[in-house]
Amino acid sequence: MAELLAIYNESAGSADDEARTAALETLRGGGADVIEAPVGEKDLDEMLDACPGRDVVVLGGDGTLHVVVATLHRRGELEARTVGLVPLGTGNDFARGLGVPLDPQVAARVVLAGRPQQLDLLVDDEGGVVVNMVHLGIGAEASEEATPLKPVLGRLAYAAGALLAGVRSPGWRLRVTVDGHPLGDGRPVLMAGIGNGVTIGGGTPLAPRARPDDGMADVVVSLTTGPLKRLVYALRLRKGTHSGLRDVITTRGRKVTVEGGPVPVNADGELTGRITRRSWTVTPAAWRMFT
Repeated sequence: MAELLAIYNESAGSADDEARTAALETLRGGGADVIEAPVGEKDLDEMLDACPGRDVVVLGGDGTLHVVVATLHRRGELEARTVGLVPLGTGNDFARGLGVPLDPQVAARVVLAGRPQQLDLLVDDEGGVVVNMVHLGIGAEASEEATPLKPVLGRLAYAAGALLAGVRSPGWRLRVTVDGHPLGDGRPVLMAGIGNGVTIGGGTPLAPRARPDDGMADVVVSLTTGPLKRLVYALRLRKGTHSGLRDVITTRGRKVTVEGGPVPVNADGELTGRITRRSWTVTPAAWRMFT
């Protein structure tokens, strides 16, 4: 019998009680022994201490998944516990890129099947982690604009936020280096993305060729352009064809450093403030997920 710790955030804006209940019933109906752990009620460390050795199922979106993986990483338990995911967030970007079913009951059956996949993790020089994608610049600024709109517009809030940010932003003076090699031509950077996963903002394929299990990060840097080219970039980005533009640089590597700014940062859908320098390094096969 599978022993699972089901973690969810009751205060999350997109929490769906009916879908969560259906997923939990599917897990229990499949023979799993499930302990529920609402993040809002107890400290996550306390929950994990109380349930040693149990695999963890996240019922939520990228933000909740990020918190759980980051906590397991800090505790040194990523190798000891396999993570399952039932996507109940607004964007569910990591699930989309990895092919985890978006239907909660189908995703719960994937967990019950118990087939773990080794996945990479991005770790920054301050001990933070990135499960899916970290992006800096206009994308993070768009997230800032979208945050107050999410309760009303849902996934459409990202598009509205991107439009507002695209009109207002002048770009940032950034130096981006990948494995010691600088990118760009000295022009300000509109957006820089470092992808372990594929999409941001509920399905926008910023790094369409990224794979979370290949030991490499996909890097995308968009240089600033005029208003018309920005519009073209936004349209091509939604389709995942932006890498063909002359003002977009793509590459892959194991260590990425960004200096300059201060520039806003979005890691796994969560705004983390503005930075002037940070490095991210790929840790191959750092954790496991049921897929």
